[in-house]
Amino acid sequence: MELRDALRTTFAAREFTADPVPDEVVARILDQARFAPSGGNRQGWRVIVVREQATKDALADANIPAAKRYAAQQKAGESPWNTVEPTKVDTATIEATAVPTRLTDSIRRAPVVLVVCVDLGVVASTDQYLPRVGVISGASIYPFAWNILLAARQEGLGGTITTLAVAEEPRVKALLGVPPQFAVCTVMPIGRPVKQITRLKRKPVPEFATRERWGGPPFGG
Repeated sequence: MELRDALRTTFAAREFTADPVPDEVVARILDQARFAPSGGNRQGWRVIVVREQATKDALADANIPAAKRYAAQQKAGESPWNTVEPTKVDTATIEATAVPTRLTDSIRRAPVVLVVCVDLGVVASTDQYLPRVGVISGASIYPFAWNILLAARQEGLGGTITTLAVAEEPRVKALLGVPPQFAVCTVMPIGRPVKQITRLKRKPVPEFATRERWGGPPFGG
């Protein structure tokens, strides 16, 4: 597959067929993904390959608290889990909100689930003193996660980067035996998509790129 095609057709797959994903295929995917860049080339990623149904069920259940808030905020017209505008949805409403199955079943039903972690002792979190949520540490792990999806696409498979379970990180770390120094970054279901989407909807370049400064003339045509 040409790189251009892979970039334009790698979508967030959440529904999978019952086709198995053999260990050798997962190994090929990770073998390709390991060439992702990371700060200082320290490659602080670790991957737990999960196949046991009980563990997949537990990971899916760990999504539920964050998924309730996500769905409640979305219903209220808010941008879920953003750190700029505090939610106006009360705790009782969140707790009473039904969880959309799409936010849990992809993990429960995927043939294989990859739990990707990063060693916080080797990432340069240069924004750690800024008065906002930290994002820079992700530069040393999410390119690797994205490479997993690109490599999966090459194999005719798909998946998605899910993060709802990270809101329950202590629970996930206890389940999987993750050491304290590591952060859970994503729980990635991987499988053969029920449907391949080849036309993705994205904003055109001039809507997000400007010349020289914020608010400058739109870049691109």
